[in-house]
Amino acid sequence: MIRLKPREKVRIDFNRRLYLAPLTTVGNLPFRRVCKDFGCEITCGKMALTTSLLQGQISEFALIRRHPSETIFGVQLCGSFVDTMTRTVQMLEENFDYDFIDINAACPIDLVYKKGAGCALTRRTVDFERICRSISCLSTRPITLKLRTGIMTGENNAHEIVSLAKSWKSEHDGNHIIDLFTLHGRSKEMRYSKNADWNYIDECAKAADPIPLYGVGDIYSFEDYYQRLNDTSVSGCMIARGALIKPWLFTEIKEQRTWDISASERFDMLKSYANYGLEHWGSDNAGVDKTRRFLLEWISFLYRYVPVGLLERLPHRLNERPPYFFGRNDLETLMSSKLCSDWVKLTELLLGKVSPEFQFLPKHKASAYG
Repeated sequence: MIRLKPREKVRIDFNRRLYLAPLTTVGNLPFRRVCKDFGCEITCGKMALTTSLLQGQISEFALIRRHPSETIFGVQLCGSFVDTMTRTVQMLEENFDYDFIDINAACPIDLVYKKGAGCALTRRTVDFERICRSISCLSTRPITLKLRTGIMTGENNAHEIVSLAKSWKSEHDGNHIIDLFTLHGRSKEMRYSKNADWNYIDECAKAADPIPLYGVGDIYSFEDYYQRLNDTSVSGCMIARGALIKPWLFTEIKEQRTWDISASERFDMLKSYANYGLEHWGSDNAGVDKTRRFLLEWISFLYRYVPVGLLERLPHRLNERPPYFFGRNDLETLMSSKLCSDWVKLTELLLGKVSPEFQFLPKHKASAYG
């Protein structure tokens, strides 16, 4: 294998690509394949902890596994120490297939934050710079950086981090160390509540120039996407929860139309997911159980989709919840149910009956079964 010299670092054109955010729990390989089927262009593995990777945990390696259909694929790393981050990148360089490294400086989970990783990196700027510089020396692939607006609401500091990171340049060739910023328009404190602050995202995109910056937050329709793209200085938009609720959003954006997708077309999508899941996790009892549990996690978001054929006005907003409704057929009604027992029925149509002792509690605790 011929090693690239640092000055021959691979470059990726990040301008206006359809980028699926690395999503906790649901953003696994089968889900990314579904999004690729609908026209997504950039995918990124779920957050992988550097310490777990270095310890050789098989479950953590599954997070950085790539499918051949993923044309531009990134690995997202979360760590707090220069040595573990550097050793992990060295291991990835020598053994894994990916196109870019995404450093997670956005994770709001307290367990991660207290260890000095995720959002906490933005408060440890000296260590943060050392991590980025040491990774840059080893990596032949682009390095991207995921941020939030700040730690506390009303105390935004992302513009300072962006300006600081823009000043970090390679001693070898003078190029910027960071190739792309992605900014979630909410603070750590806000988690996923309240609307994303796109005015502030715009401010940060201007501060980042000439390094591209992608904005994240509240994109649920092709109108939302093009409004954000045209009204701000961002180079693109990362799609997160919008893709969990309607993965065909990528098709809508590409074709600039609202797709009144039928219940049978959505069921075919679930069928594809089930097949991808069995291929990924195995078709034995453990593989079927894992596929079912991840499918249920996804349905806990998917049921929130309201068929556009039933709406009085478009576009529908992410935080608007209509009263309980009947769909245009039984399958559409079943897919809109907020009862976990109905979600289990959907999986039984694809994966067979659950065992009598089967129990399920979604990560965001919307509903429970058993």
